[in-house]
Amino acid sequence: MKAITWHGKGDMRCEQVPDPRIEHPRDCIIKVTSCAICGSDLHIFNGVIPTMKSGDVVGHESMGEVVEVGPECRNLKPGDRVVVPFPIACGECFFCQKGFFSGCERSNPNFEMARKLWGNSPAALFGYSHLLGGIAGGQAEYLRVPYADVGPVKVPSHLTDEQVLFLSDIFPTGFMAADFCDIQPGDTVAIWGCGPVGQFAIRSAFILGAGRVIAIDTVPERLAMARAAGAETLDHLEEDIYDRIMEMTKGRGADSCIDAVGTEPDNTSSVMAMVDRIKVATFMGTDRPHVLRQAIHCCRNFGTVSVVGVYGGFLDKVPFGAVINRGITIKAAQTPVHRYLPRLLQMVEEGKIDPSFVITHRAGLEDGPELYKTFRDKQDNCIKVVLKP
Repeated sequence: MKAITWHGKGDMRCEQVPDPRIEHPRDCIIKVTSCAICGSDLHIFNGVIPTMKSGDVVGHESMGEVVEVGPECRNLKPGDRVVVPFPIACGECFFCQKGFFSGCERSNPNFEMARKLWGNSPAALFGYSHLLGGIAGGQAEYLRVPYADVGPVKVPSHLTDEQVLFLSDIFPTGFMAADFCDIQPGDTVAIWGCGPVGQFAIRSAFILGAGRVIAIDTVPERLAMARAAGAETLDHLEEDIYDRIMEMTKGRGADSCIDAVGTEPDNTSSVMAMVDRIKVATFMGTDRPHVLRQAIHCCRNFGTVSVVGVYGGFLDKVPFGAVINRGITIKAAQTPVHRYLPRLLQMVEEGKIDPSFVITHRAGLEDGPELYKTFRDKQDNCIKVVLKP
């Protein structure tokens, strides 16, 4: 089959790889009808994510048609149309039973590797390094889904692929970002990053009752999309974000702040941001937490900072003194998609949101490697890429 594979920093290829097969009785195989390039895939493309191996199949936003099921996967049958959550969860362990599916204790076969870095292992993820399982991803013609009796969710025939594909990751992630904020009616929510996750966080914040959303980015088309959703926008290369948010909130700060950027912010307008970049480039640091620092400073006393941007290692000069002295709550997670997906699918069915609004580019798998570059470099007004195997 054809798949997009990683061969080193900046080197994605569309090439022939072996077809997946049933490896466990709870597996299924799906024929992928739609998949997407996620902002977190760019961290792989840029060589930031460790334990990738040449030839790894990437991608974690996928959906399609079931073509084969293992003997213990009794909830699915060939022909079922499903969307696949990006974390892999057994459905039976301590964390799955509590609804924390992205903390599954069983799905990561490289549990010990993750525990050495993070103190314990989260769930395995599709197409996202051997640290997180080494499970082949879904930017491919076919995908093996472990624990398929728990993960894939059937979707109704009257909804298009583009309306439901993002239930695999970016819609639940954006919604979780807002949900973490415990938004009260009329709250002000500041959101760093107007990429796909940020766009869903904006809309989710309004759905959950925010009175005002302040969206921060520098890419014109992303800022325009945010304004179309009702957000007020700030360009971080044109304005001092801390000063402007304090001005807009009468000196108090935002009720909650969302970091939808993570480890690779584009901001080079501050000394600390440039220092972060130098440290990572010279292997003196693992991440660039400029946005997280700014979000903490811009949050009001006893507010919440919600972190859904990807970080991988150890963060330098995070102002934890501000957190403890000002009573700020920090919430962060890889999204337990299974927990949110049924509720969000119902929203789509009821017409409360059409997730396809974020798509700007559609192509086949063979165009994927070039579109990685387009997406990373923010060329051609690119905000979200959907691939049709």
